[in-house]
Amino acid sequence: TPVSLPAPAISPPKPAPAPAVLGVIRGQLALTSGGRPLRAEEAVDAVVYWRPQATVAVVVPDAPYVISTERKTFIPRVLPIPVGASVRFPNMDPILHNVFSSAKEATFDLGLYGRSEGEAHRFTQPGVIRVYCNVHHAMVAHVLVMDTPFFTKPDAQGRFRLANVPAGPGELFVWHERAQLWRRTMEAGADADVSIPLELS
Repeated sequence: TPVSLPAPAISPPKPAPAPAVLGVIRGQLALTSGGRPLRAEEAVDAVVYWRPQATVAVVVPDAPYVISTERKTFIPRVLPIPVGASVRFPNMDPILHNVFSSAKEATFDLGLYGRSEGEAHRFTQPGVIRVYCNVHHAMVAHVLVMDTPFFTKPDAQGRFRLANVPAGPGELFVWHERAQLWRRTMEAGADADVSIPLELS
């Protein structure tokens, strides 16, 4: 006589997780110095970033970012990158340049080199890294190494937009080399709009 096996227990289906609510933080920087309004294009050297209360993983791209040397100037002068990313420093000038930093978060010296694709450095710790050329002392760039994936630079009108931020509490920051760090605790909702006054020294 064949033996009947008990029917397998059927677990009720698990409900699908609710989709994450994503929002947009947009805004406008209003720059002043000594109480007088400045041209909006000064805002392109600012960095706006959002640090949500809940930790979100930082995604590091495979290709390096680029800061080039052109006409004895670092371009761009300000570059935000995620922690763990690399930056390559090509020399586009027909003269020798050097790239170095003595910041505690990133101490390096790429040496002296002429027109070429240059060398790259990987930034493994968050912070504001000032980069110099020991041949031309007026040259300086700022690499902002971010521990959050939500960052951007304003446009020439001072406007910015951070998309796909998780809804909920967090802090919004604005960095500019000529200003105190601006910060505000707020809720990121479906579409947050922020007006930010920034006094530059």
